[in-house]
Amino acid sequence: MTHKTRLMAGAALIALSAGAAQAEELRFWTTEEQPERLAAQQELAAEFEAASGHSVEVIPVTESDLGTRATAAYAAGDLPDVIYHTLQYALPWAEAGILDIDAATDVIENLGEDTFAPGALEMAALEGGGYASVPVDGWTQMIIYRKDLFEEAGLEAPTSFDAVRTAIEALHNPPEMYGFVAATKVDENFMSQVLEHVFLANGVSPVGPDGFQPLDEQKTTEVLEFYKAIAEASPPGELYWDQSRSLYFSGDAAMIIWSPFILDELAGLRDSNPPTINDDPTSPELASKTGIVTNFSGPSNPEGAAWADIRYFGITNDASTDAAMEFVEFSMNEGYTKTLSIAPEGKFPVRRGTAENPEEFSESWAALPMGVDRKKPMSELYDQEMIDEIVGGLDVAKRWGVEEGQLALASKMINSQAINRVVRQYIDGQIDAPAAIEAMNDELAAIQ
Repeated sequence: MTHKTRLMAGAALIALSAGAAQAEELRFWTTEEQPERLAAQQELAAEFEAASGHSVEVIPVTESDLGTRATAAYAAGDLPDVIYHTLQYALPWAEAGILDIDAATDVIENLGEDTFAPGALEMAALEGGGYASVPVDGWTQMIIYRKDLFEEAGLEAPTSFDAVRTAIEALHNPPEMYGFVAATKVDENFMSQVLEHVFLANGVSPVGPDGFQPLDEQKTTEVLEFYKAIAEASPPGELYWDQSRSLYFSGDAAMIIWSPFILDELAGLRDSNPPTINDDPTSPELASKTGIVTNFSGPSNPEGAAWADIRYFGITNDASTDAAMEFVEFSMNEGYTKTLSIAPEGKFPVRRGTAENPEEFSESWAALPMGVDRKKPMSELYDQEMIDEIVGGLDVAKRWGVEEGQLALASKMINSQAINRVVRQYIDGQIDAPAAIEAMNDELAAIQ
């Protein structure tokens, strides 16, 4: 071997060593811990390793333990590189120093801010600029309604308080057909979510930038009167998600409010919750007769709002930053269809497409098979207009306290169920609207 050959061989060895040193071993915490979903995330990690050389250990963390696990890991200087987390942690973790804001903002800018749903971005936006985390997927609560009955009666879609009331007048005919099935069981999170959706629709929030903000009397009266109207068009008793789904599935309800996790069941793809509108539990008939509304408005807020649950990728301050950014970008770009395939019926694309192909991910998501016992793509079961409505809800996604930086306080108010209790008293005729508003303001003001 000549001196020159030896030099070249040495240089190649150094280059190989440098390449090996650059390959990082990332740790990724995920709350998607069901076996099938974990397997899909491990496949995504393997695809990323093949493309980048960086390995990813996928670590399941129970959602209810995520906050305490992250706080403990931060204190120990042992955070993972990337965390898949719920909206509630984005801003608090950024303020606490757990998340690398610059890294998340760079990822969003690299992918193109205008390729993301505005509502999902706004929820993670920081006051001084930049983003706490990268939006991954989300879903919006929906008004599910019998499109066939609305069309037969010449009714507009239930996009507003007034349109819902008009439909109730035309279609409510108990016990054959209830106009609505409203959530009225006070100690259920379902009632809390539905009420927040209705308050948001009319532009009402109990929090402002400085904390508690008294409920606007006129707007809140409109909310209370509307909620009473849908409760009066519902069956008697304490109603929650189970009754609303059962009554709609049996063809005995014109409208309900539900999450998109009902979409595969409506189409007869899940044996544990089949539609009973006819004798065939696998029939897609009910799906074909169903319409949905995501953006819902009240008289004082004609723009409306959609109640949304958004999930994010947080890059931590303990991360191998460059490699972690690569992983998040891969998961939101080349691997994004795989990311959404983990549970398509509840993972709507917050990134619609790329600059070159603005609808790429919306289209690939609609073609993903969804369901449990049988699988079919969304695009085979629902028409394009409905798919556009499903995805479009994330543009106007809202939650109490996000814009004001008071999400933690708003969450405490919701969890106290004070609003549920008082609204129930109003529905039952125990108190009038002014007394209900006063009672809610008194209870909410005491929550710190």
